[in-house]
Amino acid sequence: MLKNKGFIFTNKAHSQKGIMSAVLGMISLFSVFLTIYYTAKAGGRAPLKYGFSVLLAMGYSIAGFVLGIRGRLEKDKFYLFAYMGIALNALMVIGIVLLLIAGVYGL
Repeated sequence: MLKNKGFIFTNKAHSQKGIMSAVLGMISLFSVFLTIYYTAKAGGRAPLKYGFSVLLAMGYSIAGFVLGIRGRLEKDKFYLFAYMGIALNALMVIGIVLLLIAGVYGL
């Protein structure tokens, strides 16, 4: 006899906003990582363009967080990328704020 293999046939798809949220989070993570790497490589001296790239990454993270929430609110979708985007972008916003605070107070 045929045994149930656990296949589920559905018409659900991944949320496009959730996917874009995860992509923006990865771009933000990559740009902040490169900024920290090149600043450490230069002995702690960061040009103005590095600061601008971190602020741009913060904008990406905020936009990605909003897109992740909007992607999660869609009906009949898979939410994996929306949850990943929300978590990654929230961590990036918190990390960038802590990085800026550490830079201001010289920690």
